[in-house]
Amino acid sequence: MAEVDPKKASHDVSSPEASVTEPHGVLELPQSWKYKKILGRFPWYASPPVQLLIVSFVCFMCPGMFNAINGMGGGGQMDATANNHANTALYSTFSVVGFFAGTFTNKLGIRTALSFGGIGYSVYVGSFLCYNHTKNLGFTTFAGALLGVCAGLLWCAQGAIMMSYPPENSKGRYISWFWMIFNLGAVIGSLIPLGQSIHSTEAVTVSDGTYVGFLILTLIGAALSWTLVDAKDVIRDDGSKVIVMKHPSWSSEIMGLWETFFTDPYILALFPMFLSSNWFYAYHFTEINAAYFNTRTRALNGVVYYSMQIVGAYVFGFALDFKGVRRTMRAKIAWAALFALIMIVWGCGYRFQTTYTREWAEALKPGTGVDGVAPEFLNAKKDWTDAGFAGPFVLYMFYGFSDAAWQTCVYWFMGALTNNGRKLANFAGFYKGIQSAGGAITWALDDRKISYMNMFASNWGLLAGSLLIALPVILWKVEDTVALEKDIRFTDETIDEVAAKAHVVPAGEVVTEKA
Repeated sequence: MAEVDPKKASHDVSSPEASVTEPHGVLELPQSWKYKKILGRFPWYASPPVQLLIVSFVCFMCPGMFNAINGMGGGGQMDATANNHANTALYSTFSVVGFFAGTFTNKLGIRTALSFGGIGYSVYVGSFLCYNHTKNLGFTTFAGALLGVCAGLLWCAQGAIMMSYPPENSKGRYISWFWMIFNLGAVIGSLIPLGQSIHSTEAVTVSDGTYVGFLILTLIGAALSWTLVDAKDVIRDDGSKVIVMKHPSWSSEIMGLWETFFTDPYILALFPMFLSSNWFYAYHFTEINAAYFNTRTRALNGVVYYSMQIVGAYVFGFALDFKGVRRTMRAKIAWAALFALIMIVWGCGYRFQTTYTREWAEALKPGTGVDGVAPEFLNAKKDWTDAGFAGPFVLYMFYGFSDAAWQTCVYWFMGALTNNGRKLANFAGFYKGIQSAGGAITWALDDRKISYMNMFASNWGLLAGSLLIALPVILWKVEDTVALEKDIRFTDETIDEVAAKAHVVPAGEVVTEKA
């Protein structure tokens, strides 16, 4: 929702732990353990950096392990059927729940949303452990559908924190910090199957030990979410607080979601970017990694794919906050850089895609030859020792780099449009809901055996086209700063009164911590 009635949605300044900014610009923090500097030098516990760090590690252990499994192609199975069914169910429910996740997250709170989301990842991992022994396709499909519900809340809560907690001049860095830590989880997760299969070129399914390790980490991640503090207790180092709604009702949240389309209709122009942001995962993981490479090489590719996501997030995140250039200009440069990157990487991808087809990959599946093994199966799937491996390997690296660049820019664009935590929760919900609808479509298309070249073309066309559709928002809606009056609806209170409640520091005033 674009605007918040200060009588109903102002900061909860009645809290005994509300911050106090003294007249001369000296910040006096509340007398609570939440505001004691860690080891005397690091930010206090209820500060945006520490809260973002906790959320990052929740995603490190939950979605990070999910990405490690999917990054190997087929969910670690030789036959991608179970993975395709699970992910189609996952993104189908995710697309519905994600769209309304902002409403639920605002009402339930950050900690509940994140913890519930983490449990869904545990069930998903457990279903593949079960599948190793029972081939129970129904359970993996159910686990995928359940995870779609859970992940909708987790990612909405994560997005709201990542975009609303940091000050305007640090949003790019916060996004990159999160994306780097989150993808580090997938890197470490991918190292586990790599270590288990590094000396074998045989076609094997991921072992029970790998799934058990992932299951333990997801459970820890779900529990870690309860160490977060409430958004109303978070204080930035300039004394300002996050714009949150005080005691929201279900009716106010549903109305807020609906009103967003009227107060911020330009968000519709970003929907194609949202849709394309998960469209390419089925192609990357199943139609390249699982189809073209053998087991140990798939694991290696997963490591470098997510490692390059860390690099991409770092490069784009810190460039987006470069202080020597106005934010409006940075937004335009980011759009141009993203467009150039998509055209170059996917242009190279077109040449690679002409070298193999789905028919070639299907002929090499276990069960298509004598005694359940296709003729020359072990030699047909590409290994890192084969001639010509370097080109596809480097291309796969840059697919990971461009993925991080895309996600970082989309989050930054949304964060540049508002500082209102409630509105950003809705934006994040739209993002994840529409993103997941795209994912559901592509996993279903893969299950229906669409040609790899057609899937490739849909990816390249959607990515490039969505950037062109979003360009007007980048040019005319991103401003150097978002004025407080654009984020809050005022009635009989003046902007100064509401700013005082929010503890917003006047422009140019230097705030230091009181000893």
